[in-house]
Amino acid sequence: MDYATLIQVLDSTIRLATPLLLACLAGLYSERAGIFDIGLEGKMLAAAFLSAAIAYVSGSVWLGLLAGIAASMFLSLIHGLASITFRGNQLISGVAINFLASGLTVLVAQSWFSQGGRTPSLTGEGRFTPWEWPFAEAILPVPVAGPLYSDLISGHTAIVYLALALVPISWYVLFRTRFGLRLRAVGENPAAVDTAGVSVVGLRFAAVAICGVLCGVAGAYLATSLQAGFVKEMTAGRGYIALAALIFAKWRPWYALYACLLFGLLQALALRFQSMDAVLASDLLFSFGIMLAAIVALIAAFMFAKGRGLSPLKVMAQTVAGLLIASLALRGLAAIGLGFTIPVEFMDALPYILTVVILAGFVGKAIPPRAGGEPYVKER
Repeated sequence: MDYATLIQVLDSTIRLATPLLLACLAGLYSERAGIFDIGLEGKMLAAAFLSAAIAYVSGSVWLGLLAGIAASMFLSLIHGLASITFRGNQLISGVAINFLASGLTVLVAQSWFSQGGRTPSLTGEGRFTPWEWPFAEAILPVPVAGPLYSDLISGHTAIVYLALALVPISWYVLFRTRFGLRLRAVGENPAAVDTAGVSVVGLRFAAVAICGVLCGVAGAYLATSLQAGFVKEMTAGRGYIALAALIFAKWRPWYALYACLLFGLLQALALRFQSMDAVLASDLLFSFGIMLAAIVALIAAFMFAKGRGLSPLKVMAQTVAGLLIASLALRGLAAIGLGFTIPVEFMDALPYILTVVILAGFVGKAIPPRAGGEPYVKER
């Protein structure tokens, strides 16, 4: 695989990982506070529809973004009332939100625009436009660094940069602030927080509200940046993949970034290479294995210099080994005349297959917040 193709695949990886990362961080805040939320899919879907509809009617993508956040916040309020105020089953509430959003978005879209459950295409100010960084065009002809800066780092929309910035921000908020400490404590031992005079209900509603905002931004990104309008079921299971990434990341922001980039990479490969033979698949796996190995080596060197343990790199190192072994296996099959072409259907299903494989065999011991999923009843 040539360098230009590699940059294009990585560029698509970042774009496709953005909604997953936003939804994963949304679930992170909610579940750290003890509120399990499998309604991420429904919130993203509702936000995608309303953001596209308002952006088309008003001609302003920013109004569309606010509308998408409002739609997601409304569903978050319903989930909060059901699971916090009325102490209902959190899983059932999340499933109900998914069903509600799935049906309502198509019904309202058909009633509003009469285009088979979709909105008209967005153009001009109705969509987010890419940000070109300084000197992007001038640096482009420079070998290696030019395409890396101009095509990979530059040229994304504001929401992409926001999502990436939210990773260190979320880490700081959760692990370096009083609010984050209380939020995590509510998910572990709400009775202790209540005894300290802090409102458990207030903190959990705050976490649910943050979840709603992030899901709203994720849905708006799908309809006004990644695509040019809303189509039926356009989230395509991203909310569930985000939950899988959250479990894979063991409820930590930086690991969530790695997990979402991995899922985004598989989606990018599925879109870029609708069908490929064993040799091309081997070259792709080898290229990404070497690239990921270099990243692992840099992080390991940094952590060693800081005197920290290397346990967080275990999963990444296993991933590198798996990629390289799979690459050699495919190359060997092709060398002995047993090469084959990977069908389109398999490439489309690859991100979902990875979700099952990772959850079944690579997560290890992932311990959720101890009070997660349990309504808090104040002792009298």
